[in-house]
Amino acid sequence: MVDGENNLKKLVKDLNPKLNDGEYVFTTVNDIESLDIKEVICTFREIEGVTLILKKSKADQLGLKYYFIASWITLKIHSSLNAVGLTSIFSTELAKNKISCNIIAGYYHDHIFVPTKDSLKAMNILRNISNQFKL
Repeated sequence: MVDGENNLKKLVKDLNPKLNDGEYVFTTVNDIESLDIKEVICTFREIEGVTLILKKSKADQLGLKYYFIASWITLKIHSSLNAVGLTSIFSTELAKNKISCNIIAGYYHDHIFVPTKDSLKAMNILRNISNQFKL
């Protein structure tokens, strides 16, 4: 296995954000035994229940409640889980523009969930951050 990139300048320069198709929601259930896990993007077990991230259409089909409808942006650079500062850089810029972001670190990539209405603006911000480091 490869650890991924740690150099902050290279990480930011090569962010290469990709806006994934569809709308996604965060919801919670007490039991995931009856769910087809292949249709879930992410799970996280908390004391109160299991948080799920899945397509809005699937949540609607299952009758799951949610309040946050998001777009999913993947940063295509293979960032190391030990990298320092990347999340701070892009979350600060998104916050300056009043865009909330929920971040999931996968083994290979960081994933950002932003309100759907702000997805194109967020993509522009991420590209601008990356372009500043390319100069």
